[in-house]
Order: sequence, then structure tokens, then C-alpha cells
Amino acid sequence: MPGNGKLKLGLYWAASCGGCEIAVVELREKLLIVDQVADIVFWPCATDFKYKDVEAYPDGYMDVCLFNGAIRTSENEHLAHLLRKKSKVLVAFGSCAYEGCIPGLANLFDRESIFRRVYLESESADNPNKVVPQTAYHMPEGEIEIPKFYNTVKTLGQVTDVDYFLPGCPPQDPQIWAVIEAIVSGNLPPKGSVVGANEKTVCDECKHVREEKKIKKFYRYHEIIADSTRCLFDQGIICAGPATRGGCGALCTKVDIPCRGCYGPPPNVVDQGASLLAAVASVVDADTEEEARRIVSEIPDPIGTFYRFSLPASLLHRARR
Repeated sequence: MPGNGKLKLGLYWAASCGGCEIAVVELREKLLIVDQVADIVFWPCATDFKYKDVEAYPDGYMDVCLFNGAIRTSENEHLAHLLRKKSKVLVAFGSCAYEGCIPGLANLFDRESIFRRVYLESESADNPNKVVPQTAYHMPEGEIEIPKFYNTVKTLGQVTDVDYFLPGCPPQDPQIWAVIEAIVSGNLPPKGSVVGANEKTVCDECKHVREEKKIKKFYRYHEIIADSTRCLFDQGIICAGPATRGGCGALCTKVDIPCRGCYGPPPNVVDQGASLLAAVASVVDADTEEEARRIVSEIPDPIGTFYRFSLPASLLHRARR
């Protein structure tokens, strides 16, 4: 540890909702312990740091940077490369940085179609001059610039080298604290590890009893009153538990809400969505192809169901352009 013996800690928020920033605050009184062992040297969400401050730091100045959010714009990518250069350890913090998450569902479209919908066609648009964002614009005072909006959302690991991946939407505070303790103690796992999770699936942590029943009909959660003792999958409610890494404590299923998959794929699973799709296919009870099509057609928004958190990191990656 340099200087005063305290760690140098950075945090950055790219394309995400900001929940990961709030998750850090959820450490509550343990933030006082963090303050004792670490100096925050970059956290734009909470403190007044400028990019030029980071650019002036020596390479490797930060001991750890928690980078949350996917890579949506040129600004996000610039900061990914800059923070990689300035950090000894770069952590993909949360599902957006790890897998692309909800912002990554925009990979079903491209920049042109997104801009057309948002700025020209949406019901709330009031844009008679049909103005859309430009990366540069000349004004009397000079030229102003905004970041370039990319066609494709990428994960942090797809644009720069990442040391560790901390899943969750957002990560849970016990897992965040466990990672901070590991960093402070120097007891770090091998580079590239998924930290703040375990080697099991959410099903292994779930209280519901699985009977592996066959399904004649799938239900959206609001269409059925779930039995609190039985596996939600057995009741026709699609739950991502079989295809999701454990470590969250099965918080959603604990209150009878199906897992959505935010902790990413279990070990040795390449494509989380394909794994969940296989789990769904294994329980479909159909005697004919026509009946199978009917049952499967009841699943709303298949991409949003199977790849809600992982489309950019998946084998599909995006819709063809």
C-alpha cells in the first residue's frame, strides 16, 4: 500500500442503472471500516473527481477499481481503458459490467433504429425538427462534443483486460464485503475468477421442493398464485435458478419470486440463455410437435426471458445487422 499505507480505491459507473453504486452504500457502518483502510481516489457518483484527475495519476496508482456498467458509448470505453491503465486490479462490478445485463438487450437493435424510436417515433417525442444526437456541433462559443453511441453494447471484459468478475444486479452487500476483505488481506483468487459467488446454482440454495414435473402450460408470475413450498418451475413459472450461479442466497425465490439470472452462468456453462432454454425444453410435456409449439409460444419475450442479463456475453451477442 502506497503513501499512508491505505489502499487507493476507485469506482466508476458506465452504462447501468446505478444500483451497484447504491449497493456499495448498503455496506452501511462497514463503510467506516472501508474508510480506515482505503482512500477513495475516484468516485464521480459521490465525490467531485474529474477525468483529468485520473489521467494525471501514475499508471497503477489505484490498487482496486470497481467498474460497474456495460460499454454503451465511446466515453464508457475510454474510461475502461483509462481505469485499466491506472489500476492494479480491475473488477467488473455487477451484472452490467460482467455480462451486459439489461442495457445489453439493446443489442436486438442498432443505433439508427434506437434513435429513430426514441427521438422521432415514440409517443412522447416532441421533435418537429427531427433532431437526433450528434457527436459534435459548432456553436458561436465553440465546438461541443458528446460521446459516440455504439451500435453494440459490450461487457467490460470485451474491451479491456479484467482481473475479477463480481456478479449480481446489484451484487449483495455480504459478497461485496467479502471481496473487500479479500483485497485488504491480499488473499485473492486466481485472476479471471468470479468472486462474491459460489460454485453451485441458485437451485441449490432454494427452499422450494423440486419434483421435476412436466409442464403443459407456462404462466407469467401474475397469472398464478404460487405454492410457497413447491418449485416454481414445477408450477409452470420459468425460473432461471437451474442456469444461474449461486451466492445470492436465493433471495428472489425465498419470497416466491422466480430467479431472473443476474448472477450469471454456473461454472463450465458457456451460454446461460442456452442452458436455461435446455432446462425449459426438458420439462415441456407435449405429445406432438404442434402441442410443443403451442406450449412454448406462451413464453413472452423469449430473448428477455432467456438472455435478460447475458445477451452481450452470449454466443448470440446481438441481432444480425
